[in-house]
Amino acid sequence: MSNGSETGGLTENKQSIRGNWGSRMGFILAATGSAIGLGNIWKFPYITGVYGGAAFVLVYLVCVVIVGLPLMMAELIIGRRSKKNPVGAFKALHKPRSPWQATGWLGVASGFVILSFYSVVAGWAMAYIFKSLAGFSGTGQQIQSQFGTLVAHPSASIMWHTIFMVLCIGIVIGGVQRGIERWSKILMPTLFAILLALMAYGVFYTHGGPRALEFLFKPDFSKLSAEAVLSALGHAFFTLSLGMGAMLTYGSYMRRDESITRDAITVSALDTIIALIAGVAIYSLVFNFDMDPAAGPGLIFQTLPVLFAKTGPWVSVPFFILLTFAALTSGISLLEVVVAYFIDERGWSRKKTTLILGTAIYLFGLLSAIASLTIPFRGRDQGFFDVFDFISTNYMLPVGGFLTCLFAAWVMKESDRVAEFGSRGPLYKGLIFVLRYVTPVAVFIVLLHGLELLPFMDY
Repeated sequence: MSNGSETGGLTENKQSIRGNWGSRMGFILAATGSAIGLGNIWKFPYITGVYGGAAFVLVYLVCVVIVGLPLMMAELIIGRRSKKNPVGAFKALHKPRSPWQATGWLGVASGFVILSFYSVVAGWAMAYIFKSLAGFSGTGQQIQSQFGTLVAHPSASIMWHTIFMVLCIGIVIGGVQRGIERWSKILMPTLFAILLALMAYGVFYTHGGPRALEFLFKPDFSKLSAEAVLSALGHAFFTLSLGMGAMLTYGSYMRRDESITRDAITVSALDTIIALIAGVAIYSLVFNFDMDPAAGPGLIFQTLPVLFAKTGPWVSVPFFILLTFAALTSGISLLEVVVAYFIDERGWSRKKTTLILGTAIYLFGLLSAIASLTIPFRGRDQGFFDVFDFISTNYMLPVGGFLTCLFAAWVMKESDRVAEFGSRGPLYKGLIFVLRYVTPVAVFIVLLHGLELLPFMDY
């Protein structure tokens, strides 16, 4: 890939149109930002609470190693070898009319659908920054009801959804180096600093710090269930932005002299560390005020605001800024997956592609922003937000990850894999073994679990 500067439009050099990372640190921050999102700050803490704490965390860490890391390496190998978007990558590495292109199409579709409703949640986080500035007041029930009020009023959800999508479009339109990488270098260090400050506050300035550390790092395996293990397996897969073509796309911008193994380990480790720090910060507050750690999905927007009414805006405002930044770094990676396809395969300029596709995703997201819009789904009327969330989480991402794993392990040429990995040594052989016989089985179990088809589970 050319190391020339990015122009942001059509140039004589096609590689310059796509762009590439200006530095290894730029890639690490952007890829980590893609992985770090609402899943780390919102979902990981609440499912850890639901499934009993440290034992769940330990299983989750094992699952990151045997499922998340190998699949991330597979996506990066496919991306960098092809220097293409998800659709073009499978075509370039197999054959022009390859049926494996369907895997790439699934990734592009996943990015489109997920960003459409993800933007709505991110908008709620932005709204809560301003709610925090005003201060939370009233009874616990009154504070918790504010979230229901926000969701029920489409004008508010649409406004914040609009603002978030404008931010995503504005960053991606700048290109790989001058847009995604530049902003990742600003957002990620800021996010990390805020998170460390919140954790320090929780550990050293509240009575809940010691209990939070014990809850997250002292396993009680009597609390571990089959449901907890399967949830840990699923979250290890989803938290790293796998199965949607994001890591494949970011890998296509990597320079040839960088180590995929080293960078994949770094991104996975940073993603996991930040999830654990978020857990410590949040549960320090939860235990300080003797709240239930198993509060579930409402932990962030309903339970924590009750606590923030006691701590004040100087804790709540940084927290929701953190949540917004985490959502933004993931949002731009989802948009980039869709944009990369039209730049590579259709020859569109980055500006044209980003504006058209960003607007299309925004309009599609209006369905999720209007809570009153429902359709029959799985035996009852559900909002589009829940429908899109279920389809992407339980169908699109596991199928995409499963097929990507099979392609990298069984279909991709050995010479192509070795060229990107760097050698045929023990680490390479271990990776191929895991990708062939361990990771696909684990991802398939995630798929069956999401579809409630495991025979030994009581659904």
